[in-house]
Amino acid sequence: MPLYDYRCQACGKPARLQFSYSEYGKVQPVCPHCGSLDIKRRISRVALAKSEDARLDSMMDDSSLDGLDENDPRSLGKFMRKMGNEMGEDLGDEFDEVVDRLEKGESPEAIEQSMPDLGGGSDFIDD
Repeated sequence: MPLYDYRCQACGKPARLQFSYSEYGKVQPVCPHCGSLDIKRRISRVALAKSEDARLDSMMDDSSLDGLDENDPRSLGKFMRKMGNEMGEDLGDEFDEVVDRLEKGESPEAIEQSMPDLGGGSDFIDD
């Protein structure tokens, strides 16, 4: 059953209510916090599905490189996290560890030395 977001006009608290498609618009929503009927539907966030090609195209856009400083580990970590999120897939614990360490300011060289099997033995981080 779908979830619908509301905000109570009486107490001001948000509420997420569940109605079947056949119930929606027929059943009066009630605030679960104060019991008020003065409750208004809110527009929820919308997720857009992108094809793999569309995701890769958006990553190759020059604007995605704005603010990237290849000499700053934090900047590299932020960029890698953004690219990982754009892929929409779990890239694994190793990737997450590298990004976390970069975001804390650790140098790529130090990370590479402490993780000799990084990337399955290939050069994962370039100088």
